Amino acid sequence: MESVIDIEGLSLAYERDGQRTEVLADLDLTIQPGELVAIVGESGVGKSTLLRVLMGLAKPSGGRVRVATGDSRRPPVALVFQDARLLPWRRVISNVAFGLEWRGIPRMKRLERAKAMLRLVGLGNLAHRWPHQLSGGQRQRVSLARALAVDPEVLLMDEPFSALDSFTREALQDELQRIRAETGKTVLFVTHDIDEAVYLADRVIVLAGTPAGISALVEVPVAHPRSRHDPTLAATVRQLRTELSARSAEL
Repeated sequence: MESVIDIEGLSLAYERDGQRTEVLADLDLTIQPGELVAIVGESGVGKSTLLRVLMGLAKPSGGRVRVATGDSRRPPVALVFQDARLLPWRRVISNVAFGLEWRGIPRMKRLERAKAMLRLVGLGNLAHRWPHQLSGGQRQRVSLARALAVDPEVLLMDEPFSALDSFTREALQDELQRIRAETGKTVLFVTHDIDEAVYLADRVIVLAGTPAGISALVEVPVAHPRSRHDPTLAATVRQLRTELSARSAEL
């Protein structure tokens, strides 16, 4: 099976005020179709930078990055941010359809697609509300629907639930699992929450070091759907916490 994301020897550095800072170095990563891979690591280690590289918003200093797509009409990636970043002057359905406008899709087809994605995220009855009329969790669902509407090969998620209360966060984690099962999407999920990473992911990558590289790659040997109280998940969380603590002690 051909991989969807293939990264070989990725390095990234930038210069500011005459000083060179290396962010990522010699990073290798392969992600298969339909996988959900989570990336954890300390703040500032380069997790979001890696997503920016995959989005084409940051240029690598070295190495090779490939995001495959089986259909040239589909974008390779779409990003869900930590904050929803909805356009306040557009109703919910118009926000979801926004990414389809530049592709020349007729208005009625854009709206049909947006409605379908809103139903997928459980907001089919809120299509004509304004963003300010939504809760934080609902806004993140709209953001997810907007990313799914363009039908990307890979869904990139940059700490999308971190600003939410624990009850809403867990509900959206379960929703993401359901949506992934229904759509078969490949997901690369950045989080600082180890419990969240283990609950969601097939594999968890620990990004650590200066410059950062992959210090550990842990398989989560529990089938979906999962129980939060599964002892194997708890053991995997302990394994990852030990790895992160060991890496922190070396710095």
